[in-house]
Amino acid sequence: MKATDAARMPVLPGEDPWTAEEVAAVRQQLEEEIAAARRELGEVEAEFAELLDDPVEGAGDDSADTGAKAFQREHDLALAYNTRDLLAKGEKAIERMDAGTYGVCDSCGRAVGKARLQAFPRATLCVTCKQREERR
Repeated sequence: MKATDAARMPVLPGEDPWTAEEVAAVRQQLEEEIAAARRELGEVEAEFAELLDDPVEGAGDDSADTGAKAFQREHDLALAYNTRDLLAKGEKAIERMDAGTYGVCDSCGRAVGKARLQAFPRATLCVTCKQREERR
C-alpha cells in the first residue's frame, strides 16, 4: 500500500492518519498470523491422517481410554476449526487492504478505528456495531 493510499484509510476523530509504515506493520502481522495458522492446520491434518491410517488405533482400550481419546479429538477439531476461522479472517483482512476497504465497518460504513485495527487487525466492525452485535 502506498503512503497516499494509507493516508486515505479511514480513522476516527482524534486519530492521526495512517502512515505507510503503520499499514505495513499491520499487514506483516496479519501475514505472520496467516502463515502460523497454515502451519498449525497442516500439523493437525497430518495427525488426523495418521490416526485414520492406523487400523489398530484404540484396539484394546478400555472405555475410559476410548472416551478420553474421543474428547481429545473433539478438542483438537474445535481448535482446528477456530484456526481455520482465524485464517479466513486474516486472509479477508489482506483482501480488504488490497481492495482499499480495510478499516471500513461492514455494518455502518464508518471507520473501524486505527487503534482498534492495530490491536485487532482482523476487526471488521467498529466498536459501536460490535457492541450491538454482542448484545443480540
